[in-house]
Amino acid sequence: MHTVAEACRAVLLAGDPYAKVRLARTVARAWRRGGLTHVFNVAMPERPARPPRPELLPPSRMPKRGKGGSERGRIAMLHALAHIEFGAIDLAFDAAGRFGAEFPRGFVDDWIGVGADEAIHFALLDRRLKSLGSSYGALPAHDGLWEAAEQTAGDSLARLAVVPMILEARGLDVTPATVERLERVGDHRSAAILWRIYHDEIRHVGAGTRWFKTACESRGFEPISHWKRLTKTYFRGVLKPPFNDSARDEAGLSRDFYAGLAGARDV
Repeated sequence: MHTVAEACRAVLLAGDPYAKVRLARTVARAWRRGGLTHVFNVAMPERPARPPRPELLPPSRMPKRGKGGSERGRIAMLHALAHIEFGAIDLAFDAAGRFGAEFPRGFVDDWIGVGADEAIHFALLDRRLKSLGSSYGALPAHDGLWEAAEQTAGDSLARLAVVPMILEARGLDVTPATVERLERVGDHRSAAILWRIYHDEIRHVGAGTRWFKTACESRGFEPISHWKRLTKTYFRGVLKPPFNDSARDEAGLSRDFYAGLAGARDV
């Protein structure tokens, strides 16, 4: 691997979770130290490699997890979060390798850094699952995150609008209540992991929002109205309140973007 695109592609093609984590962190170090050139000479794969487990099911067939009060419920919740973080490694490196040529070098700095963070998050959650007698792959999961990546593969602004500014921002809304429930049942170790992830995700949403605004302005789009146009085209879900306005605002994602859209499928 000599170029940043080759390195990003290698991360995406690492199917084994632990190999992906190691490679993500190795690539991030190499990039920080100047060991990779800012060259985009290879294409990103249509799909990343995946391990044989977990079994991937349609979202409609996923079993209900509950609120995490019982140990079984907490394992299911932590497994779902580990799967999100595993997919987020690929999302970050795909963004860097697929869209990096469109942006200044700082774009690659940010998304490789995000990918390294997601690798750490996954490792922390998997370690916690093992301490509870489980592990990543023990339960089914769904592929919704990568479906969002496929739908936005041809438009960098659509990718930023949907992935960090909607899907990752949702984590800012739900994590504080999840941490509170874990603390209430005495699972302080899991709560501490989620609290660390929460604070990192504010930075990640902030990176996505900042690059979205910068790119819109450089291309002659008004950011808020263009975000609404893109989400209407590319996001088929529902924006679910309540919103964590303070965390979103810290990330630069003001209420002007999403106010009035709560519960609306056609945003």
